[in-house]
Amino acid sequence: MIQLIVGAKGKGKTKILLDKVNSEIKTVHGSIVYLDKSTKHMYELNNKIRLIDVSSFGLESSGEFIGFICGILSQDHDLEQMYLDSFLKISQTDETTANEILCKLDKIGEQFGVTFVISISVEASAIAEELKKNIIAEL
Repeated sequence: MIQLIVGAKGKGKTKILLDKVNSEIKTVHGSIVYLDKSTKHMYELNNKIRLIDVSSFGLESSGEFIGFICGILSQDHDLEQMYLDSFLKISQTDETTANEILCKLDKIGEQFGVTFVISISVEASAIAEELKKNIIAEL
């Protein structure tokens, strides 16, 4: 399952994502992972949340990104939620192929029982129709 926070760059999506992840840590029984393009938000996250700086892994394509996500899932069977900030950058994709990657993540989430909460710098109109129901915040 995916949940989307959409809007233009610089509108405050990261703040919503950080607030959501820090409030969810109080109720989640499993683990939470937060993927970002840097460690900039390290001190804004609860220390029970695992921050992964995706830029340090040298991913070069969206296929490698999906493999990276699956690798994280395979090593943590207690993983309940994964938060993805700056989605276009960390997933090595752009607006034209983002919907394809989002659909793949939705299927992976359903298969493994993980919720992906994703901050993406696109307008809601750019999201595929079948995914619009997953928008939880639009800025």
